[in-house]
Parts: sequence; C-alpha cells; structure tokens
Amino acid sequence: MEITRILPDECQSLIISLTSPADACRSAIVSHAFKAVAYSDAVWEKFLPSDYRSILSGSSSSSSLLSLGKKDVYFHLCFHPILIQNGTMSFQLKKESGKKCYMLGARALSSIWGDTPSYWTWKSLPESRFSEVAELKVVWWLKVKGMIDIRILSSNTNYAAYLVFKLRNRRTIGFRHRAVGFHINVGGITSTEVRRVSLDPSQNETQHVREREDRWMEVEMGEFFNEFGGDGTVQFSLREVDTSYSKQGLIIEGIELRPKDTGS
Repeated sequence: MEITRILPDECQSLIISLTSPADACRSAIVSHAFKAVAYSDAVWEKFLPSDYRSILSGSSSSSSLLSLGKKDVYFHLCFHPILIQNGTMSFQLKKESGKKCYMLGARALSSIWGDTPSYWTWKSLPESRFSEVAELKVVWWLKVKGMIDIRILSSNTNYAAYLVFKLRNRRTIGFRHRAVGFHINVGGITSTEVRRVSLDPSQNETQHVREREDRWMEVEMGEFFNEFGGDGTVQFSLREVDTSYSKQGLIIEGIELRPKDTGS
C-alpha cells in the first residue's frame, strides 16, 4: 500500500519539510501522489527563513511577493535578488539550501575620501542591481570596509565574503601587477591573516578572480563560520596603503556574503 494512502497530508508535509528543497522537487517528480504535498505552502514555508516576511517588508516588491505561493517566493528569491535597506543592500537565497545571501552595495560601504569627488565618483551602470556604484578616480591610500550584523545571517553556516568589482581597462592604475589586502573581523576579533590577491584576472594564476553571470567580477575576501547567529558584527575590508604609487580605475558594486560549501 502506498504511503500516501496511509499517512495524512499533514504528516507527509512534515516529512518532506525535514528534507531539502531539492528533495521536495524530486519527490514531486518521482511520485504523482506526492506532488500536491511536495509543492504545498506548508512544505515551502519551512524552507524559507523564519524571518522572511520581515525581510520582504523592507523591499518595494513585498506586497507582490507575499501574494505568491511559498514555493514561488522561494525560487523568486533564489534567482532575483531584492533590494532592501533603502536600496543599499540586496537579499537572496541559496537555491540548494535556502540559506541567506546578502550584498552590501557600494553606498552601504565606507571608504577613505569616499565623498570627495576628486577621489571617488558615483555613477549608474545598467548591469548593476544597485542605483549607484563607486568608481575610484585616484587615491594613494585605499581602504574600503563594510559591516553586517551576525544575527541576520543563517546560523550554523560557513560564509565567505566576496568583493564584486570591475577594472577600467585603460584607466586602471595600481592594480595590474600588485596585490591588495583583505581582512575579516568577526565579533570584534580581528584575524591576523591577511589575504593578498591581485584583482587583475590576467595575473591570477590560481584563478582567485572569476567572472560572474551578472557581468561583474568577484574575488573571495575570506571566510568565517556563523555558529549561533547571536549578537555582534562581521567586518570586512579592502586595504592597500602603499603610498609610493597611485590607484585608480577600480569600480565597486559591493561586497557579497553567501554560504560556502566546506572544502570548496
């Protein structure tokens, strides 16, 4: 006798919700009898973050998203980042796990002389999810940093931070044959490790820099494990303070935090 005839829908929903989004989709494909339950709101509500309604409330698209079924909300957030915090941050889900991903746009970051037009300029680019990105005109001392509350991240998750950027081909100075330093600070404890990487893809023999599907480039700044999601912050920074040469031509879209599989 099929299990769908023995167990009530509530029990089936509970069982499937204890698996994963991928398992739920497989269940719907393998068994026609499971399909209605596997695609039900009761199941997909469990795959969404417990505070997803609060997160969506900070987005201009909250009313349209909340009118969708929970499975549709889930996959929309996987493939279409939404803007929150007055358009300075974006939020989406990792498709395989439903864990949270955030990007802090350039306006959510702080940089030395960031509000001085002779050093940095703000512009709009059609390929950016944000209304503005920051372009470095010229500095000798480069420092860009960001911060996010630990409690809004998914708990029991290994995260990596990524600088999302472009280089102006003919107007890039100071990045072609030199490395920059990345620092990660978790809960007030500064890591002694400084990750030094060239932002020039042609100089990345180990492929630290990669091209993204959204036509930007990214490089990993470092990683950290968020165990309980308690109080505190994660701070991350880009630094290059060798004043013997100038730097220009770096365009920053933001810094993204997303779950990273252990060992990848």
